[in-house]
This record gives sequence, C-alpha cells and structure tokens, in this order.
Amino acid sequence: MNRNSRSQGWATALVAALTLMSTAAGQTVLPLPKSSEAPDSRATTRVGGSSPESVSASSAFGDRYEIGIGDVISVNVWKDAELSRSMPVRPDGQISLPVIGEVQAAGLTTVQLQAQIVSRLDTYIRNPQVNVIIQEIKSRTFNVMGKVAKPGSFELSKPTTVLDAIALAGGFQEYARQSRIYVLRMSPGKLQTMLPFNYKAVIKGKRPAENIQIQPGDTVVVP
Repeated sequence: MNRNSRSQGWATALVAALTLMSTAAGQTVLPLPKSSEAPDSRATTRVGGSSPESVSASSAFGDRYEIGIGDVISVNVWKDAELSRSMPVRPDGQISLPVIGEVQAAGLTTVQLQAQIVSRLDTYIRNPQVNVIIQEIKSRTFNVMGKVAKPGSFELSKPTTVLDAIALAGGFQEYARQSRIYVLRMSPGKLQTMLPFNYKAVIKGKRPAENIQIQPGDTVVVP
C-alpha cells in the first residue's frame, strides 16, 4: 500500500471517529421514571378490607354517638359474609347475630358494640375482626308544631338549629307569630322548659344566641 492510500485510510477512520464522538455528545441520558423502579416490598400498603389491620369501628356520626332504638347499623365481620349484615335495633334495644345470638346495642357507641361482638365471637372465631357502622339514625327525632307548612316529626340525623327546623317544616303559614316562637325541652329532671325564639330578631342578627341547637325530643312551637 502506497503512502497516499495509507493517508486516505487514516483520514476515513478519523472522520468516522469524530462522527461517533459528535453523535454521543449530542445524546442525553434520562433517568428511569419512578414507576419503572422495582417496588420495595417493605413499603407495601394494605388498602380497604384486604387485611384485618385496616378494619376498625367507625361511624359517619362520630364514635361518641349512642345507638338508639330504630337506628340501622351494619356489622361486618372480616372474611365472613355469613356473619355480616345490616339490621335495625329492635324495640328491646337488641340485635340478633348468627352464632352469638342476642346482643345489646341501644345505649352503646359503635366502639363499645364492636368490643362486645368481638368478645362474644372470640369463642368461635380466632382473632375476629369486626367493623360496626351506623347507616341510618332513626332514634333521634324532634317535632315542629303550629303554623308551619308541614308540621310533624323529623329525624335529627345532623346538627340542626331552630332556623333549620323551621325550614325543614316548610316555613311559616300566614299569620304565624314569628316573634313568639319557642322550643319545649325536657330537662334531665323531667321538667319541661320553654326557650324563646324571636325569628325576626334572629334573622336580623340581633339575638343569635336564641338560634339554639335542637336536641332529641325537642318541640318547636310556632303560634
């Protein structure tokens, strides 16, 4: 091979090398997205009812609420559909469940009822996991009487003021004495008290303290 051929060969190789270097320099290496990384078995999270740890007593109305007669409750036993069911609390304050029979429910919170069911089931099931939920409140009611559009009894399923109660009853009839409304309430000593409510003053912001929270058994009277 003569000198010119060797020179051309070196030139060709040099051009190829420079081309490769230029191409590599223009590339950007991106890190793998997190979703492509292998999952860490130590960070596994159990969701929903897939494990006993996720099952706990809960209630849409709060753990301090005491279950009453007529309330509809749901009892769910983890991994046991035959023992899980929804039912109203009977007039005697009890509910019936398979295997364990009669259980007192009225007067208990969801947490207390759950503990009682767990204690009874423990004889038949190893480490029972129970979830008690209040589905409907039927035991807490109040009344609205007098000159309103829809007098009657109403469920007290959420915080309700006197203004709310009047709205639930459809508002006033003609000639209602809006400044003479009152709430009849039975005190712990079985004494009835009368709490005044001046609608006209309250809606003007003059007597906000009169717009009290309705309690179970209250009667709003619109003369």
